[in-house]
Amino acid sequence: MSRHLPALLFLVPLFAAISMPIVCLRHRAWSRSIALSVLCSMVVFSIMNLINIFQHGEIRYAFSGWPPPLGIEWVADGLASVMLVALSILALVTVIFAGPTAPKDLGGRLVHFYTLILLLISSLTGIVFAGDLFNLFVFLEVAALASYALVGVAGGKALMAAFRYLILGTLGASLYLLGVSYFYAATGTLNMADMAEQLPHLLTSKAVVGGLLFMFIGLGIKMALVPFHAWLPDAYTHAPNSVSPILASLVTKVALLGWVRIMFWVLGVKVVVDDTPVLLLVGLLGALAAVIGAVLALTQQELKRMFAYGGISHIGIILIGVSQGNQTGFVGGVFYLLNDAVMQASLFFIAGAAIHLYGVYTIEDVGRMAKQSPLFTSALVVAALGMIGLPPTGGFFGKWYIILGALEAHNYIAVGAVLLSTMLTLAYCVKVFERVFRHTPTMSNAQPIEIPIQIKLSVGFTSVAIIVLGVLSDPIVGMLIEHTLPPGL
Repeated sequence: MSRHLPALLFLVPLFAAISMPIVCLRHRAWSRSIALSVLCSMVVFSIMNLINIFQHGEIRYAFSGWPPPLGIEWVADGLASVMLVALSILALVTVIFAGPTAPKDLGGRLVHFYTLILLLISSLTGIVFAGDLFNLFVFLEVAALASYALVGVAGGKALMAAFRYLILGTLGASLYLLGVSYFYAATGTLNMADMAEQLPHLLTSKAVVGGLLFMFIGLGIKMALVPFHAWLPDAYTHAPNSVSPILASLVTKVALLGWVRIMFWVLGVKVVVDDTPVLLLVGLLGALAAVIGAVLALTQQELKRMFAYGGISHIGIILIGVSQGNQTGFVGGVFYLLNDAVMQASLFFIAGAAIHLYGVYTIEDVGRMAKQSPLFTSALVVAALGMIGLPPTGGFFGKWYIILGALEAHNYIAVGAVLLSTMLTLAYCVKVFERVFRHTPTMSNAQPIEIPIQIKLSVGFTSVAIIVLGVLSDPIVGMLIEHTLPPGL
C-alpha cells in the first residue's frame, strides 16, 4: 500500500469532492463530516507517506501503467512529502475553524464550500506531486478555479475581488502555459526528469529563455510576487472568514514550490547557480517583495489587508532564501515557508474570529476584543513574534538560516532586505499592539462572548505550532537538509 500513498493522497479528496453534491443532496449537514473525515485520512496518509519516503527514498508513481515520459508521473520525494504533511494538517485545522464561521459567512452554501475546499486540496496535492510541466498547469488551474469560487461565494464585494483574481490568475496561467509550450518545442517532452537531461545543452535557445521568462511571470502572479501581487489584498480581505486562512497559508506557498521545482529540478542546480542569472533575478525580486510588502502592510488599517500584505512580504523572504545557491539558504527558505504557512493561518484565524465574534475589522477597533479574549491577544502576540522573527518561534530560525545562507553567498543586499523587512514588520506589529494595550474598555458590564471550541482549537493549535517549530528547529532543519535538497546542491 505504501507505494500507492501518493495516489491516495490525491484521489481521496478528489472523489469526495466529486461525490459530495450527490451524497449531500438531501442531507446537507453531512458535508462537514465528510470533509473532516477525508482530511483526517489525508493527515494519516501524508504522515505514513513521509515516513516511507524517509526510510526508502522517493517514489515515482506512473498512473495507469504508462511509463514516463509518455504517461503521467507522480514524484513523491522528501520536499513534496514534507509539504503534504503541512498542507493536510493546515487544511484540517482550517475546516475545523470553519465550523462556526461558515454558516454565517456562506448562508446555505455549505455543501458548495466543503466541495470546493476538497477540490482545492486535491489540486494542491497534484501541484506538489506533479512530475511534468503540463500537469502542473492543469492542477494550478483547478486550484485557481476553486479559489476564485471560494473567494466569491459570499457575494457582495467578494465578487469583484474574485473577478479581479480570475482575470490576473488567467493571465498568469496563460503565460505559464505559453512558457511550457516553448520548453516542449525545444525539448520534445513535458516530463520534468526527461527535460532536465536536455536543458543544460539548450541554454542558448531563445525558446528556452523565453519559456523560462513566461513561466516565471505566470507563477509570479500565482504566488503574488511583487509587482504581480495586485489581486491578493482584495481577495484575502473580502473572502469569507472561513476561506481566507486556507488561501493565505497554502495557495501562494504551493505556487512558489512549483517555481522552486522548475528552478532546481528541471533547470538543475548547476544551470541556475553557475550558468545563468536566474537566482540573481529571483533574489532581487524577493528582496523587493520583502521590503515593499512590509511597507504596504505598515500603511493599512484593516486587519485582514495588513496580514495579506505581510504575507506578500514573506513570499519575498522565502525567495531570498532559496535563491542563495547554497544548502543553508535553501533549507532556510523551505523551513520559513512551513513556518509562514502556519503563521498566516494563525493570523487569519484571529482576524476571522475578531470579525465573526466582535465585529472588529480595523486596527482602531482591535482593542475591543483584548479584555474579552485573552486567548486572541496571546495568539496575536505569538503570531507577531513569529512574523517579526524573534525566538523561540520558528520564524526566528527560518530568518536566521536565510541570513546565514546570504552571508555564505556574500549577498549583503539579501541580508539587508531581510533585516529591513523585519524592522518594518516590527513597526506594523507595534502599531497593532499599541491599539490593543492602550484601549480602555467602555462596556465593563457587557456579557463576555462565548468563543466556540472549534475556534479555540484552531487558534490554539497554530499558536502552539509556531512555538514548537522554533523549539524543534534543529532536528527539523537537519531532516530538511537530509531529505529535501535538490540533487547537486
